[in-house]
Amino acid sequence: MGQAGWRKWHRWVGFAAAPFLLFAALTGIFAGIAEMTSEDEAAREAARERVSPVRLPADPAAVADPVSKALADAATRAAGAPVDKVLVDFKADPPAVTVYLGKPGGGEGRRLVYDARAGALLREEEYVDKPFLTRVHSGEAFGDWGLVLGTAWGLALVGLLVTGLVIYWAMRRPGPTGLGRLFW
Repeated sequence: MGQAGWRKWHRWVGFAAAPFLLFAALTGIFAGIAEMTSEDEAAREAARERVSPVRLPADPAAVADPVSKALADAATRAAGAPVDKVLVDFKADPPAVTVYLGKPGGGEGRRLVYDARAGALLREEEYVDKPFLTRVHSGEAFGDWGLVLGTAWGLALVGLLVTGLVIYWAMRRPGPTGLGRLFW
């Protein structure tokens, strides 16, 4: 295929992909800003400098006791609720045990965060596996077809990259040296 053919493909793929790529770019920007400014990100940044008080070989009670206290209190607040997962964070301030509860019929429910030392409930909040903006960005928020479209716009971006590189290679001038070979 000649240079004109590659340009034609590049234009058509670009025209069809433009709305999807704009959507992916904007949701990616919003998701990135939301992640950078979230309370969770600030806590992760602060925890990077801390050193965990638990050392190996660890006493089994160092993990079992805080988890037992948290699960016992969670049972009084949500008897019979399924436990999706339990997270122990020794580097948090204060060290924390997080109990993720599901809904009896499936799906995410509540997140209970406990002080690992005292066993006291610090906060209770709704939780979802992934933030809404992340699910919109990937297309997952729109169901299976959203994931298919998300994959399609990713493939369209690769197609634009390939056709653009072919056009770039075909248009380069022979003979320049140094950076002039790349940026003509």
